[in-house]
Amino acid sequence: MNNINRNNRWMPVLLAVSCVIGIIIGIFFSNHFAGNRLNIINSGSNRLNNLLRIIDDQYVDEVNIDSLVDKAIPQILSELDPHSVYISAKDVQAANDDLKGSFSGVGIEFVIREDTIHVQNVISNGPAERAGILAGDKIVSVDDKPFVGKIVTNDEAMHRLKGPKDTKVKIGVKRYGNTKPLYFTVTRGEIPTKSITSTYMINDSTGYIRIKNFGENTYPELLIALAKLQQQGFSNLVIDLRDNGGGYLQSAVRMANEFLPNKKLIVYTQGRKSPRQDYTSDGKGQYQQIPMCVLINEASASAAEIFAAAMQDNDRATIIGRRSFGKGLVQQQIGFPDGSMIRLTVARYYTPSGRCIQKPYTLGDDKDYAQDLLTRYQHGEFFSQDSIKHTGPAYHTGNGRIVYGGGGITPDIFVPEDTLGMTSYFKQAAMSGLILQFAFTYTDDNRMKLNNFKEMMQLSDYLVKQNTVEQFAGYADKHGLQRRNLMIHKSHKLLENYINSRIIYNMLDEQAWNQYMNQNDPVIRKCLEVFRSKTSFPKAPVKKPNKK
Repeated sequence: MNNINRNNRWMPVLLAVSCVIGIIIGIFFSNHFAGNRLNIINSGSNRLNNLLRIIDDQYVDEVNIDSLVDKAIPQILSELDPHSVYISAKDVQAANDDLKGSFSGVGIEFVIREDTIHVQNVISNGPAERAGILAGDKIVSVDDKPFVGKIVTNDEAMHRLKGPKDTKVKIGVKRYGNTKPLYFTVTRGEIPTKSITSTYMINDSTGYIRIKNFGENTYPELLIALAKLQQQGFSNLVIDLRDNGGGYLQSAVRMANEFLPNKKLIVYTQGRKSPRQDYTSDGKGQYQQIPMCVLINEASASAAEIFAAAMQDNDRATIIGRRSFGKGLVQQQIGFPDGSMIRLTVARYYTPSGRCIQKPYTLGDDKDYAQDLLTRYQHGEFFSQDSIKHTGPAYHTGNGRIVYGGGGITPDIFVPEDTLGMTSYFKQAAMSGLILQFAFTYTDDNRMKLNNFKEMMQLSDYLVKQNTVEQFAGYADKHGLQRRNLMIHKSHKLLENYINSRIIYNMLDEQAWNQYMNQNDPVIRKCLEVFRSKTSFPKAPVKKPNKK
């Protein structure tokens, strides 16, 4: 009887211990044989966090989780739209330099030829020029370490030459006429990156401003450019936005404000989590009445399209050229603690008439999107206005003119791509890079003579006399592009313009290059016709009388 009582007394304890052991065994088998399945089957972002944790904890081989994330995030963003992108920490500075207005470096423009850095231009009064480096020098060492051969890439060169302000870098160069390398210690400094690359008078009355992007300093640069033209007596203005890929929306808004009367809508943005925000003019712009033409092409995008559309929808300027790219999505930069960031689409922007000019895209498939410009070219849109396909509805400007959404800004005056003299020889010469290579080699070999010419027209006249086309034909033949005399004759003017323009760029600057290229530009000629006819301010369409 006593044994039975003792057994009964211990029974609750035994049951409790059994339950605890059972729970522990259950948890063990759940975690190790069910693959954490209960944790994975969660809603939202927890699954991704759990997946990375499980890989880090249980995967058969060691995995670099940071590298895995760097590869995964772009794939996730690509499922959203073509312009939401991830930028790794090492690429953030390069991604922002062009728009920030300056970067810290040595102040040279260079090209890589035969695994060697060739100094193409030296920034005036920049660190490299003050140290004594010249255009034409070949960089052979950086900080006493050889820098030639396969290691020489654009990224590696940027990595070695850029750096914090006031830090020093020792650069070794080979210079024409010197048998031994020369060494220069350069103190890095702030190097301005200009948004406006050309400001000059096309003729006695017409000023020209070329804007390559919309960065932090675009608006103050514009005011300086306009003041310069005002001193030269301009009464008409050409704003060239061709090949301008965009930039900061606010810069485009401030620039548009300079040309619009009071209370004119410039652009508005709106998204699922972004309430509508209107940007309107304040009437304080100093150039509200100047006749103006705005030039665009298929590579004009984003902020460039905002400005062009604001001028078009408010009937403020005549838009000339070819249909623009069609980017109507607004990105917000969001940084991560490790220094990387994403540019996430948070809204669409809409022009004053209410159109969104974002061209169509398929979620998760940007192949067709990336090929759009090639498709346009093959379809004939670059050569015929009738080939332009409008995918969006029609809207109306303030004066009642019809404009279209759904795929870029269609210009008021279409100017086709100039194909006069185009041959397969010219296309191959241009696409292969041989013209650029020849132009640099010619510049380098003749730099002493070319240094005598400080003005674009003087250098242009000299180059024509040197018959650079014939010299190029011989160079190209030695480098795999067989001479085709009939095609060379037919494309002579195209070849001469391309070759000589690059030599002028190498020896002078981008403004000289623009002036040279604009001399025979049919788009510029069309602008001048518009100014002569005093039709730069678009008029309301003439209403046809009703027939009774």
